[in-house]
Amino acid sequence: MNFQSLQDRFYAVRNNRIFEFFVVGVILFSALVIGAKTYDIPDHVLAMIGWLDTGITLFFLIEITIRFIGEPDKRNFFKNAWNIFDTLIVVVSLIPIQDSEMALIGRLIRIFRVLRMVSIVPELRLLLNSLIKALPQLGYVILLMFIIFYIYAAIGASFFVDINETLWGDISIAMLTLFRVMTFEDWTDVMYETMTVYPFSWIYYLTFIFLTTFAFLNMVIGIVVNVMENEHAEEEKERAIAEGDLTLEDLSQQINELKAIIEAQQKER
Repeated sequence: MNFQSLQDRFYAVRNNRIFEFFVVGVILFSALVIGAKTYDIPDHVLAMIGWLDTGITLFFLIEITIRFIGEPDKRNFFKNAWNIFDTLIVVVSLIPIQDSEMALIGRLIRIFRVLRMVSIVPELRLLLNSLIKALPQLGYVILLMFIIFYIYAAIGASFFVDINETLWGDISIAMLTLFRVMTFEDWTDVMYETMTVYPFSWIYYLTFIFLTTFAFLNMVIGIVVNVMENEHAEEEKERAIAEGDLTLEDLSQQINELKAIIEAQQKER
């Protein structure tokens, strides 16, 4: 069997859905093995888990090898950030540091093997890529939210410090208290406490909740969903081009539509 034939076989294996599902199953089993180590278990069971962990690491090495050999253009393999991540995780997992000072790092690396689910499952990659591409737009929303937090924290630290210094002692503590209010973690207890001195302080809390929880968080969700839709459209277009189902006329029309969407978003800013 020549190398080209081996590459074709591995290419078919790496694109096989059954193989992908099996890899996902091994990743999930790896997560269970990591979780089992956190319990107080007998030594013989711990030794068995250690052998299972070694077997999982060897399987991941074989899986990475299959994916690399099955890649038609080997240079493209390491152009994918997820392939680099998977390779680093597997290579570091092979280093025998279990009984050394680096044992903690070894355990952390094995925990991060669960993240390989993202590189295997396309839908998870789409979600994460959308979130990363949404960060520039989210940055301005987060900055504005921080300004609102800072203003309200300064007001709260000025008026409510004499009521409860633990919650309103300084502006940093006040911001933590407001985060508690925003997440609805017993926020009414904080409000009723200040209302005993300032009966109309409920206005302070309700306006803050409206601005942060109802307004800004919905803006964040809207931005992420919008980016996800654009990413999904791009992915569908690339798939259609690869399969030959998209004509040049359709491609030009969709490009013009995307340009119109981008121009509209820039005008809104």
